[in-house]
Amino acid sequence: MGNTRELILDMLMEILEKGSYSHLVIRDVLDKYNYSAPRDKAFVKRVTEGTLEQLIRIDFILDSFSKVPVSKMKPLIRNLLRMSVYQLLFMESIPARAVINEAVKLSGKRGLKGLSGFVNGVLRNIDREKDRIPYPDREKDEVKYLSVRYSMPQWLVCKWINDYGQEKTCRILKGLLQERPVSIRLKESLSEKEKKSWLLAMENAGVSVKAHPYLPYAYEIWGAEGIGNLPGFQEGYFAVQDVSSMLVAEASGIAGEIKQSEGKEANCPKEILVLDVCAAPGGKSMHIAEKLNGTGKVIARDISEYKVSLIRDNIERMGYANTQAQVWDARVPDREMIGKADLVLADLPCSGLGSMGKKRDIKYRVKEEAFGELTALQRRILDTVWQYVKPGGVLIYSTCTINPDENEHMAEWFLENYPFVLEDLTPYLSDTLKQEGKDGMLQLFPGIHETDGFFLARLRRKV
Repeated sequence: MGNTRELILDMLMEILEKGSYSHLVIRDVLDKYNYSAPRDKAFVKRVTEGTLEQLIRIDFILDSFSKVPVSKMKPLIRNLLRMSVYQLLFMESIPARAVINEAVKLSGKRGLKGLSGFVNGVLRNIDREKDRIPYPDREKDEVKYLSVRYSMPQWLVCKWINDYGQEKTCRILKGLLQERPVSIRLKESLSEKEKKSWLLAMENAGVSVKAHPYLPYAYEIWGAEGIGNLPGFQEGYFAVQDVSSMLVAEASGIAGEIKQSEGKEANCPKEILVLDVCAAPGGKSMHIAEKLNGTGKVIARDISEYKVSLIRDNIERMGYANTQAQVWDARVPDREMIGKADLVLADLPCSGLGSMGKKRDIKYRVKEEAFGELTALQRRILDTVWQYVKPGGVLIYSTCTINPDENEHMAEWFLENYPFVLEDLTPYLSDTLKQEGKDGMLQLFPGIHETDGFFLARLRRKV
């Protein structure tokens, strides 16, 4: 893998200076250096993600100890200092001397030897005073304190306090900084023998596997660097999917529909049609296909050939013959689909605030003024896709955000304008979540639930 710190620096430059998406940059680098030692890959991932996650706090500290503000520093020096401060403050196992020396050497190696003394001085000063950093006074400015302490833009802290109150906001902020395992959905069709064999193979690969409390086929895995090389992945034994996202297939009630269909006369079975209008990379579509157990038809659509290629890759790997991927813009009406679908999944483009624990740069990208554009897009898509639900059919509306305007307010707007009613979610949820889904809507929060932040509503079209 060469110089891991130099690689981290290049990744931060790509993400923070050029605007590339962090999860894609990290994924591509780890795939490229897949042959490297697990320890090196883990270090690269940890420092890159950690620096992004703690960016506001790190920049506040740098501005407190440097005569040159972060905004005025040369981009390479700015990001070199950021990643070094992260190591000094959050990785106690690495000697401070090693962090500082490597940063000084790297500044020289990248043609900025004249600034090596500046790098050395700032980092030594921070290391010396790291237990006495002058954070904002919580009594005087609660919002600024929370913003720096949890590295969250002040406007988002304000918004959440207004929407959810101070106590819940603090729990959300803490939850977003907690280390989260990778969530996977194990194929329900696996036999007990196959399941035990897979669990043993994972253990032998040094990966910890823990059952998730919300769903019997959901697991959390720890210590995995490079999902594609894990036992059973290429064979389609499991899919990477957050548990919140898995709840969509549960809430659809499709398993119950199958049982009803099987109970009908043999010469008149019900052929279930499912349409996922914004499906990439296909996790929810694949889950529905699994629930259909080889019957019916799932059409998984998205706006571009690239996104649809991700769906096709998953269809092929998971082996679902009843699923078809199509390029289609959800805003464009499909006359041939009107009134045809038993189930429509509308997991729509959103601000993504619920997944910030995994995509660390979202909180710096999202802008308050963009919320209006997003809700307008959601309304436009819903105005089109509701027509595809046959009378008596179900639409599941979902987002991966924690913003009432995109979630419960959007569902309320939809009910006011279209012939649908909310349906109780409790029959489809685990005991832990039943109470929260009784009104037909479910809002999950990081730090409160054992999932990403996520919203879903179950809506049935009137007959």
